[in-house]
Amino acid sequence: MTKWPPMIQKLMHLPRDSRDTLFLLVVIAFVEMPLIPHVPVWCAAMVAAIMLWRAVLAWNAKPLPARGWLFLVLLLTVAATWFTHRTLLGRDAGVTLIAILLALKTLEQGSKRDAYVVFFLSFFCMLSNFFFSQSLLTALLMLLALFGLTTILVNANLPVGKPPLLVSAKIASRLMLMGAPIMLLLFMLFPRLAPLWGLPSDSASGKTGLSAHMRVGTIAKLAQDDSIALRIKFADKVPSGSDIYLRGPVLSAFDGREWLPRTELPSEKSEQSNLRVTGEPIRYEATLEPQNKAWVFVLDAASKPPLLPNYGLSLNADMQWTANRPITELVRYQAQSHLQFTHGPAQWDGNLDTYVALPTGSNPRTRQMAEAIKQNAMQAGANVTASALTPSLVSAAMQQLRTGGYEYTLEPGLYGEHTADEFWFDKKAGFCEHIASSFVILMRAMGVPARLVTGYQGGETNPIDGTWVVRQSDAHAWAEVWQVDATTQIGTWVRVDPTSAVSPQRIGLQQRLAPSANVFGGAVNEALVNVWGTLGFNPLKQLRSGWEALNHAWNQKVLNYSQTKQFELLKNLGFQNPSWEDLGYLISALLIVMALIGSAWVQWDKRQHDPWLRLLDKIQQRLKSLGLATQANTPPRTLAMQVQAHFGASAQELVDYLVQLEQYRYAKKDDQSNQNLGNMGNLRSAFRKINWPAQQV
Repeated sequence: MTKWPPMIQKLMHLPRDSRDTLFLLVVIAFVEMPLIPHVPVWCAAMVAAIMLWRAVLAWNAKPLPARGWLFLVLLLTVAATWFTHRTLLGRDAGVTLIAILLALKTLEQGSKRDAYVVFFLSFFCMLSNFFFSQSLLTALLMLLALFGLTTILVNANLPVGKPPLLVSAKIASRLMLMGAPIMLLLFMLFPRLAPLWGLPSDSASGKTGLSAHMRVGTIAKLAQDDSIALRIKFADKVPSGSDIYLRGPVLSAFDGREWLPRTELPSEKSEQSNLRVTGEPIRYEATLEPQNKAWVFVLDAASKPPLLPNYGLSLNADMQWTANRPITELVRYQAQSHLQFTHGPAQWDGNLDTYVALPTGSNPRTRQMAEAIKQNAMQAGANVTASALTPSLVSAAMQQLRTGGYEYTLEPGLYGEHTADEFWFDKKAGFCEHIASSFVILMRAMGVPARLVTGYQGGETNPIDGTWVVRQSDAHAWAEVWQVDATTQIGTWVRVDPTSAVSPQRIGLQQRLAPSANVFGGAVNEALVNVWGTLGFNPLKQLRSGWEALNHAWNQKVLNYSQTKQFELLKNLGFQNPSWEDLGYLISALLIVMALIGSAWVQWDKRQHDPWLRLLDKIQQRLKSLGLATQANTPPRTLAMQVQAHFGASAQELVDYLVQLEQYRYAKKDDQSNQNLGNMGNLRSAFRKINWPAQQV
């Protein structure tokens, strides 16, 4: 016989109330655990302390605390919530309160009504997880939580004693399976109103992504974030990775250390970006993760607005598409871009002066180098105009990056006041933001209009579903210089990626930014690379690709199931011009049909119940009307003796019938004396012919 540890033995012999309470606490902890990153630290600590307190009371069968203590904790909770959020309303404050109130309610669970309050608070707390994430992982976790809560609810309604939780779990499984068709029906046809968790968040906390300004070191933080920024599904032609530049904020104002966007002039807004495209467009569909910014990322360059309803997209003078409000939910949009394009002012105007401005006294050594490069270029092309020198100046700067011993690294150390000077002459190390910023400063010092562009560059194809995945670690910064075309004499902004001169593999092969590993981590990583090389594939990468493909399918099929898709479904069902009324009629008709099917199933199931028990129940009901009340579980032979004692000889036919009924149920079927019992049809027929005794007065 297996000897269990003392703790397990005690758990097995706990009273049912204690055992059920411990199981409830486990499920509540499972429900509240995903909220930990989204609530204040004091809230998570208080919930854990309360739950532990309740578990100790249940384990030791101790009484619950007095209401005065609970009231005191409640006051502290409300005060702390107000101090943290400066309000008791809104998403963040509401979730903080509901998390603690649910834990507190377990300390006054003294009646069945209190238990139901805990159950339904748990259901509400479970739904609050979708305020912060509607990912596939969150959905799976909450499905398990729903199963646990349903099991508890079933268990609370089972008879007294110690019914095993497995019985409750089986019943809960059947209930969830029975409700699944209705859930699917409501999902497909219920009018697609904005979900409760679609409300804008109270703050931008926890959001990752590019910033509207760039101080050296900003992109380094994103470089270590491997989360997905957006996914792209190309319709036909897939561009090479080195051609994928997803345009974000354009930074033109420089104060000596930080890059900021400049203020547009009214004349620029009217001219927009002066974008001119050539060649065949590349068509694609992008799925953008929530970023709490108004930026819509497209491949350079999109001449037509991406198809993103209800967001009012506009193109600014810096050729960046923006929405009329921050994007706080997963969105999907169709777009088309041209890889061959020109944009910007055709001739030098006063607006370009902004792009050659530098703070007085900043980066003096870079200015000296700029003057030397410019003098060399002018000597090489004595009869060349100033604007025609730009390609030579750009080429000289890129050559300096290639041959000057510069290194591409994520950990170049801290930079001081003159960032460009330190990069060009001292550290000679950095990554895209150091390189691009120093390049733009050098160009401006030579009188060339230049600006900094941030966004995403590169990515990788998911081998499972073929989508192009762009991560936060693909955040990038590059430069644009204004130059005049030698043939057409028309000016345009030209993309120059100085990072490609220092580290070509970062652009051509999409080598991601990664912090340098320590000695142990580097050795482990090298060993794993050797193993994967021997196997011919990387199982961890395959698993991640598979999971991301599932998430993408979840995003497309579930989270992006919109009103438009509902109406497309109605069109496929034969509706010519689908409307809200058609949805209402269809869902009502289907619910009625399902109700009729359910009623028919109930009637069918009723007929499948034991006909022998139904016949015995009819006899007892008839005897009750004649004045003989019996217990529901009285066997036929005992019932026959009670009938004979109550009615005497006048009930002999009924007594014989009851004995025959018992023999039919319990006698051996191969017994010769049992051969004439017939079947249930004969017994039902004999029941209708019984001469019942008269009612005793």
